[in-house]
Amino acid sequence: MDITVDALIVGAGPAGSVTAALLADAGLQVLVVDRAAFPRDKPCAEYLSPAAVLILERLGVMGKLMDAGATTLSGMTVVGAYGSRLTGLFAKTGSPLPHRPAGLAVTRRVLDASLVDAARSRGVTVMERTRVVELVRHRGAVTGAVIATAGGRTATVAAPVTVGADGLNSVVARWFGPMRREPLRRWAFVGHFTGVTGLGDRAELHAGTAGYAGLNPVGPGIANVSLVVPRQVASRARGDVTDFFHDTLDRFEGIRNRVHASGSLGPILTVGPFGVRARRPVVDGGLLVGDAAEFFDPFTGDGIHSALRGAELASAAILGAARGPMPLSATSLSGYLRARRRAFWGKWMVERMIGYGMLLPRLFDRAVERIGRNDPMAHTLIGVTGHVVPPGAVLNPVYLTRMVL
Repeated sequence: MDITVDALIVGAGPAGSVTAALLADAGLQVLVVDRAAFPRDKPCAEYLSPAAVLILERLGVMGKLMDAGATTLSGMTVVGAYGSRLTGLFAKTGSPLPHRPAGLAVTRRVLDASLVDAARSRGVTVMERTRVVELVRHRGAVTGAVIATAGGRTATVAAPVTVGADGLNSVVARWFGPMRREPLRRWAFVGHFTGVTGLGDRAELHAGTAGYAGLNPVGPGIANVSLVVPRQVASRARGDVTDFFHDTLDRFEGIRNRVHASGSLGPILTVGPFGVRARRPVVDGGLLVGDAAEFFDPFTGDGIHSALRGAELASAAILGAARGPMPLSATSLSGYLRARRRAFWGKWMVERMIGYGMLLPRLFDRAVERIGRNDPMAHTLIGVTGHVVPPGAVLNPVYLTRMVL
């Protein structure tokens, strides 16, 4: 069986579903394939910044998410390894916002299924429990893929553009070319729990001497609990992931005795290693979006915004390229690379500043303490991580000096 479409998208997570929906809005015939069946759980901090909420509002899915129990977040609290603390509120950043100054916490089970439904409602064909066997190439250009369903049926899909949106360990990205790997490589362990005490309307991030942990209220009485540790620490989980998870959480003073195994709502999910970037996010006939393009350790917890915004940029690049039956050239898609740099360079810099700064717990704790003394500085930092304040508000000599002196 052969299938011909205007765009083939591999992966139906936020990056893939939103790219598909936006292309379909412009009249393209789009096919999305994913190995999973929706709804499904996904290891993730499940935190969305105000900028991510704005994109969801444009897509028309916010009402559905709120009806499903999504929680509004007023900001974020960061706790250092030695007890320092800062709290930043989105509403107090001083930046004019075109929407409500709040983030959102919602499970990936709800979010991803809602975005898949939004794509389908726009005419996108979504094939679940379907994997890509191999990419099809002609004269070096990607011209589609061979796909296989769970029942064993195969088909060749022909498309002028194939989008890799299949996540951190992207198969499509590896077919495009070798990946770059950061020296800082961490793993995440994520679970949902009831009975977590002391949670308010803010996400919490607790830094430790080896990694960090996050608490996020993702629904009525339900918290997302995330643990992120270096690879050498994560290797200790091979014996018993659940015991490792709780034993390690208890080492964080601000979390100890707040998360109990009896409140677990399911297994602890794992994902990693972080710190990968595609050498070739654009090729003739294809591009990468979301975590498939790049994934650094997102201490600020907003990988979902990168996926949603990346989808907007990817769809714009595809629609701006020459339309026709031939594969879109890498040259015609190159504007996507420039747009990504403009959109994300500040995020990349802040993520790395925080991620590598945590390797020096005393210095990191000192920085949190200095920022925590000054409410405007704290609001600014959290505003930058939430994409409501330009990154230059933090990435400047005055702010950086006041942060450590």
